[in-house]
Amino acid sequence: MLVTPAHADVAPPESPPGSNIDGNSESTQVRMVAETVTLTISEYPADKAIAMAKTEAVFTMRNLGTVEEKMNVRFPLSFFNGDSDGFGNFPEIKSIEVKINGETVPTRKEIQLRYDSEYSYDEREEIPWAVFEAVFPPNQDVIIEVVYNVQGFGYYPNQAFKYVLETGAGWKGTIGSAEIILRLPYEANKKNVWVEEVSGYTEPTSGGVFSGNEVRWKFEDLEPTYESNVLFVVVTPSLWKKVLTETENTSKNPNDGEAWGRLGKAYKEVILAPKGWLRGDASGVEMFELSRTAYEKSLSLLPNDPLWHYGYAELLWSHYYYSVYWPGEPDTQNELPALLRSLEIALKLKPDLQEAKELLDFISAMIPEAVQENEDGSFTMLGLTATPPPPTPWGGYLTPTALPTLTVQPVTVPTVTASPAPSEPTTSNPLCGSAAMILLAFGIVTSFKRKVN
Repeated sequence: MLVTPAHADVAPPESPPGSNIDGNSESTQVRMVAETVTLTISEYPADKAIAMAKTEAVFTMRNLGTVEEKMNVRFPLSFFNGDSDGFGNFPEIKSIEVKINGETVPTRKEIQLRYDSEYSYDEREEIPWAVFEAVFPPNQDVIIEVVYNVQGFGYYPNQAFKYVLETGAGWKGTIGSAEIILRLPYEANKKNVWVEEVSGYTEPTSGGVFSGNEVRWKFEDLEPTYESNVLFVVVTPSLWKKVLTETENTSKNPNDGEAWGRLGKAYKEVILAPKGWLRGDASGVEMFELSRTAYEKSLSLLPNDPLWHYGYAELLWSHYYYSVYWPGEPDTQNELPALLRSLEIALKLKPDLQEAKELLDFISAMIPEAVQENEDGSFTMLGLTATPPPPTPWGGYLTPTALPTLTVQPVTVPTVTASPAPSEPTTSNPLCGSAAMILLAFGIVTSFKRKVN
């Protein structure tokens, strides 16, 4: 039976989403005239592989009736519908600040019992809410501000954040206007903010307008439902800062091969999912080319560095396996021979380079026609000379290719006895690729965090 790579997975666990305030009154005359929600993204102090968002929500409320209304306004501190984070956990926002017309007001925690959550078919589910008292005089605007921090969720290199608009349905009429602002610590663009479907998540909210460090979504006369809730997916800030740093380094020092290698690796980490395939949107394709160019520039300056050869091969393998081999496309870029040649050079330069051996072992398991593992632990690169080339899973054959000439300077390969193996990676010569290999084999996926230098 032919098994193709899965392109979907259960969603990663979520942190408590932000939400509209809820008046908890079916007969209220108070309308949410406007709301502006700003999510300012930053690194999570305890773990740079995670992001956090300072969420500042400002609500303009107006009592359209003729009498004053005094009520307890609520804000959910966890999943208001009683569902878990997807793994049976119920994370909770720990700290929240509320102001009414500029004055801080006290909040108290209350528990609502719910009967219809995913884990409570026959039991009551306890939902925590922050509750505060508000007074709404007739025909007057009341400004409510809610501020809290929430941790992102998802698998590195991406982080996702939600904002739930549907809880605002309890107020009078529609929400007059709602503006959601995503603010990054650097320029926002389609490389670091997803605008298309993300594997493992639901589809991110479309229609955002990019401007400087922000992306803005605007809604008018909104009757909020479940479909109104918004989802944002961003590249983990610590990783995108590496891209910016190494871009600047290569601009200032264009002959710094290490900087070019680090830039290639940073772009590769941005586009390489835990399951092993690369981002397929237009920005992902662009960053693949940027990564490949950076690696090739690095190898032209440092042709005898086995680690950058391995990192380059890992990039090409991910693209070849998921974008060429499985779809049955012709290998017009000669990626298979190029990556095998780079791995061959890496092992000649450093015979004990374990990462290269593991990648070749994986290739031999996935495409035995391309790499043969020998009894002594060495490898025969069948894909360098195979005519016809290895068949695709669909029974066709890749376009025959001659042995390529890599776009790097000629490499003088030392013998093991004549030239000592390069030293282990240091902070000035980081590992070119992830120490963890792609662990997707016939539908079995193992999640991992890619090593971050």
